[in-house]
Amino acid sequence: MAHARISMYQPPDIDPTKAAIAYGCRALPKLNEELQSEVLLTRLKALVALCDLMHDPEHVHEAINIGCLVSLKDLLNDTNNMVRIKATEVLHIMATHNVGRDGILKHDIIPALSFLLNDSQSECRKNLFLTFKHIAQMPSGAQGIINSGLIPSLVWKLQKEEEEIQVLLLDTLSFCLMEDASEALNSRVVPILKEKLLSTNENIRSKAARTLIAVSIPLDGKNQVWKCDVIPILVHLLKDNDVNVQANAAGALMYATVTTEGKYAALDAEAIPLLLKLLNSPLSQARLNAVKTLTMLAEAPEGRKFLQACVPNFRRLELDISMAVRRAAQIAIQVIEWKP
Repeated sequence: MAHARISMYQPPDIDPTKAAIAYGCRALPKLNEELQSEVLLTRLKALVALCDLMHDPEHVHEAINIGCLVSLKDLLNDTNNMVRIKATEVLHIMATHNVGRDGILKHDIIPALSFLLNDSQSECRKNLFLTFKHIAQMPSGAQGIINSGLIPSLVWKLQKEEEEIQVLLLDTLSFCLMEDASEALNSRVVPILKEKLLSTNENIRSKAARTLIAVSIPLDGKNQVWKCDVIPILVHLLKDNDVNVQANAAGALMYATVTTEGKYAALDAEAIPLLLKLLNSPLSQARLNAVKTLTMLAEAPEGRKFLQACVPNFRRLELDISMAVRRAAQIAIQVIEWKP
């Protein structure tokens, strides 16, 4: 007589949304074939399976070699929302690896992705900007985005997107503008970033200030930051509750105060007392940026006169745990104590 028995083993892990992965070296070629299927469910299952596999850089390398990027590029034009979302998700996972970023640049995926900048699905746009963020971390990737003519569009999108995506956009822009800020400056990036400095979201304030660092590297950027009255806002952010906002605001001021106009704008906004407080920040980057900005302000006679009584503050930093801070403090002392 038969008896009902409960197995001691776990049930098999079967995900109905994921394609069955073939054995061994046949796995990725089979998934690539399924990406090209005319059956929607087959394409979707293959994309879900790829999302898991692309976390391994060896699988990314193989996927690129067998033509998966070409298939994914075609799927970016798919009429189904979920297909576009999963295709961009695969790409952003691939872009977390060097081999994936190189492959995306080599196969001209950036122009194909740009057609999704105004996609109706926010999740699709989020994956798109995650991909751009990872690509832009490489100088060649940042240059690839610039060469695709996307900077004006990214600056414009900064005014329209939801906050989570704005953070990704600012990350992308800060990397790209380190390479070349000219297009962004011609697209009124400074007034837009000025508005973002006033955001209630501390991530947006911090990353907007960091992007202004990149904007202020060329002389035109320094002049625009001064002319658009951004310097008083940066000075105000030196007392922000978030230490990263403070550090990035000090960094933007460091570049903006290279010019004479920038120096006096910061002095008029009473930046020195707030920067002196930052010398005690727990964040070494904040201390470093504060020291360098104070050094810039000490080049003005009024700034040097004010800071002469504060030399002991800099002497203490000669024992800082950060070698960069120690070196910057020594230079600051030399500038403050210089006599004509």
